[in-house]
Amino acid sequence: MKRLARLVIPMAPLLLVLVLCTPTMVLGGHDYGQALSKSILFFEAQRSGHLPKNQRVSWRANSGLNDGKASGVDLVGGYYDAGDNVKFGLPMAFTVTMMSWSILEYGNQMAKSGELGHAMEAVKWGTDYFIKAHPHPYVLYGEVGDGNSDHYCWQRPEDMTTDRRAYRIDPSKPGSDLAGETAAAMAAASLVFSRYDPAYSAELLRHAQQLFEFADKYRGKYDSSITVAQKYYRSVSGYNDELLWAAAWLYQATHNQYYLEYLGKNGDSLGGTGWAMTEFSWDDKYAGVQTLVSKILMQGRAGHYAPEFERYQQKAEYFMCSCLGKGTKNVQRTPGGLMFCQRWNNLQFVTSASFLMTVYSDYLASSRRNLHCFSGAVAPSALLSFAKSQVDYILGDNPRATSYMVGYGTNYPRQVHHRASSIVSFKVNPTFVSCRGGYATWFSRKASDPNLLTGATVGGPDAYDNFADQRNNYEQTEPATYNNAPLLGVLARLSGGQGGYNQLLPVELPALKPIVLRPNPAPVQLLSSRS
Repeated sequence: MKRLARLVIPMAPLLLVLVLCTPTMVLGGHDYGQALSKSILFFEAQRSGHLPKNQRVSWRANSGLNDGKASGVDLVGGYYDAGDNVKFGLPMAFTVTMMSWSILEYGNQMAKSGELGHAMEAVKWGTDYFIKAHPHPYVLYGEVGDGNSDHYCWQRPEDMTTDRRAYRIDPSKPGSDLAGETAAAMAAASLVFSRYDPAYSAELLRHAQQLFEFADKYRGKYDSSITVAQKYYRSVSGYNDELLWAAAWLYQATHNQYYLEYLGKNGDSLGGTGWAMTEFSWDDKYAGVQTLVSKILMQGRAGHYAPEFERYQQKAEYFMCSCLGKGTKNVQRTPGGLMFCQRWNNLQFVTSASFLMTVYSDYLASSRRNLHCFSGAVAPSALLSFAKSQVDYILGDNPRATSYMVGYGTNYPRQVHHRASSIVSFKVNPTFVSCRGGYATWFSRKASDPNLLTGATVGGPDAYDNFADQRNNYEQTEPATYNNAPLLGVLARLSGGQGGYNQLLPVELPALKPIVLRPNPAPVQLLSSRS
């Protein structure tokens, strides 16, 4: 029996608490409910800023408490992207968008697993930061910290001595991809909170609309303005995909015909109806927007743009067929059956593709139609079955019998490429860990991490299912927030059993009980506040 979960979402002056207790669903030998719980917990290990009283990852402490101060703006909070201590705006925003989408599709299943409140907390930790990072309509802070100086050091977030400079985009230095993705994240999150905190939802939507206007009016790639991001999160796909992605989410959030027209009139010029993709990631959103527009079409909301939206859907189905191995250009697979796109953090592509296949399977089933591939018609259940096989591989059904989710099962990575988890907790030993001293004492240590990074999905195996559990093997052992975010939705769907869902109808999330709690005492400042 799953433990009783008490879930608190801070929303001053109200806090929302969800208390649920239900059995965990186990399908095909895996406890998807447990995997979901662990996956959400990982985000608490990635938190920057003042940690709340209900922080469950107890080995972390406050960090980055002066972020933004030199620029005259409060940028405390947000998430560290991976195993480093930099806050990169583009992958953080994608993470929040995908967590929100997961909740919007499968929030009821999360509630039955007792995890909806925790998932909403994870979203709000990101959106609270985005509100701070967007102090003016045409200004957005897109990075705190510098990857070069950060990677030169191996320190706990609590000990950081690296440069915490803040970098921004504005009309003179635009970043349509960054602004567009952040608009998508805030629009999607506004839907998550619309029932529970209408004022907060409206605030998020206002920011989203301003950011979309900024992205569309002042066009440019963000890494041409924030050049320090180029080595780490270069926007290879450009910004056209994010403009469409943001418009799709804003239409979902507002039902404003302006955004529907934007999708209909700009599908060709911005590539939404032209690009046929075989991957979906923090950089390239085309497959995501094509899937979301397909949902709008199948819901009967396309209006006179239906012919254009059908072309989006053709490209969405190209993606699905390629993942299944039934298209004209198929995604490579390892001998063990895992989709393989690249050797560095391949699992990010697996989790994001699995999410799209899961939701599209439900969209097709809800509209009583099949997927049309080059090799013939494919039942919707085949998409869900293949997505399940990819998740099962991650959880241990693979040639190595290794779980690539830390803390799930018994055989999982023990030497994760992650600064905070690899160094003794600040709470256990607050002795300062120096920049280079961390490499000498902790990075090179051939032993298990002192702190368990529960729920982290690491980069995963190579093209031949091989994996080396070594801290210096960053291509395979480094986790990332955007690995986990899409996985939440798939795990929630699988934990809910095999019953049919009409995903073309609005999903009504369960009621949460609002209670008033006394404000937290003022946090204590620490002396000091990717590889």
